[in-house]
Amino acid sequence: MKTWKSIGAVFAGLAAIFVLSGATDAILEGTGIMTLPFADNGTGFILLVVLYRQLYVALGAYITAALAPDKPMKHAMILAAIGFVLGVTGAIVMWHIPPHWYPVSLVVLGWPSAWLGAWLRLRKRLTVTSRV
Repeated sequence: MKTWKSIGAVFAGLAAIFVLSGATDAILEGTGIMTLPFADNGTGFILLVVLYRQLYVALGAYITAALAPDKPMKHAMILAAIGFVLGVTGAIVMWHIPPHWYPVSLVVLGWPSAWLGAWLRLRKRLTVTSRV
């Protein structure tokens, strides 16, 4: 049972990241704010995309840590490892599409973003526990 809760916690965080990223991308594309091909967007806008994706990674890790049956940071780092593998795979598959720094930044920043999300959840848990 504990194994299924662990898998569910990681899956919930991953699903949150995918849904939020996909929805934000769809809204930005649908309103014409983000253009395709992606490289036609300015550097500042692409940095904004990197920022919101990292916020979503932090939120996904927060969710994972909150749902984890134990060892919330370990669960968040498992989420980060899955994201790392998916990110590296995506970077390799899409390497022909510039700018190359974009997928690299997602891969590199995923780990600290996931750590931050889990840390914020742990901090909240400690704050609530210390008030009791």
